[in-house]
Amino acid sequence: MSHPFRLLNTGFHDAYYNMALDEALLESAAGGPPVLRFFGWNPPAVSVGYFQGLREEVDTEACRRRGFDLVRRISGGGAVLHKSELTYSIAMSLDHPLAKSDLGESYRLLCLGLLQGLKRLGIDAVFSGINDILAGGKKVSGNAQTRRAGCLLQHGTVILDNNVDVMFEVLRVPEEKIRGKLIKEVKERVTSMKALLGKELSFDAAAAAFTEGFKTALDMEFGAFGTESFSVSAEEDGKARALAAGKFSTEAWIYKR
Repeated sequence: MSHPFRLLNTGFHDAYYNMALDEALLESAAGGPPVLRFFGWNPPAVSVGYFQGLREEVDTEACRRRGFDLVRRISGGGAVLHKSELTYSIAMSLDHPLAKSDLGESYRLLCLGLLQGLKRLGIDAVFSGINDILAGGKKVSGNAQTRRAGCLLQHGTVILDNNVDVMFEVLRVPEEKIRGKLIKEVKERVTSMKALLGKELSFDAAAAAFTEGFKTALDMEFGAFGTESFSVSAEEDGKARALAAGKFSTEAWIYKR
C-alpha cells in the first residue's frame, strides 16, 4: 500500500523560518496530506530542545561572534549545531498508518527511510538507542519528535561534514578542564557522510538519495497531490513568516527556559 506524501525541498533558510515552517506544516497536516521536507540552514545555527535551558547549554557570545542563529525547537532533545548537514522533517496526522502510537516504534519505523537512503549511498547503518542512526559504530543522524493537535512532527539531521571543534566552541562544557577529553570522545563517537564516503556529498545529492530512501522504505508516493505538492503554499509561507517573526526569533521564546 503506497502512502501519498507532499515532497518539499525548501533549500536554505535562517533558523527562525526553518522551525516556523515545521510548525506551519504540522498544522497543515492536521487537515491535509502528510509532508516530507528537506532543508538546510543559512546562517548556521544552534537549536536547543524545548525543555532545555539555553544559557546552560549554549555559549551565546560564541554564537554571536560566529554569526550563528540561536533557536528553540518545539521538539525535545539536546542542543544541536546545524552547519554542514541535511535536515528533514515529516509531518502527518496521528491517524496516518505510518504514525505509530508507541514512540520507540514510531522512531524505528520513520528512520527506515534514513537507513534506506544511506544504503543507496553504499553505507550500512543501524538504528540505535531511542532515536539515533549509527554507521560504522558512529552516530551520523539524530532525530527528535513532538506530537500536538492530533499530529506528529519528526525532524532530524544527517551529518554531511563533522564540525566537532566548532560545536564545542558554541556549546557549554560543564568543566573547562575536560573539554579536550570530551572533544576526543565525541570525535570517536560521531561521523559524517564525508568521512564515510571519503568525499563530499552535496546537499542536493543527499536530498535525492534520502527522497528515494523514504520512498522505498515507507512506500511514500510523491506527486499524488499535483504540482502544488512540491511547493509550500502561500498560506503556509505566510504562517511560517508570522511565526518566525512573532515567536521563534523572539527572546521570550528563545530564552523561555
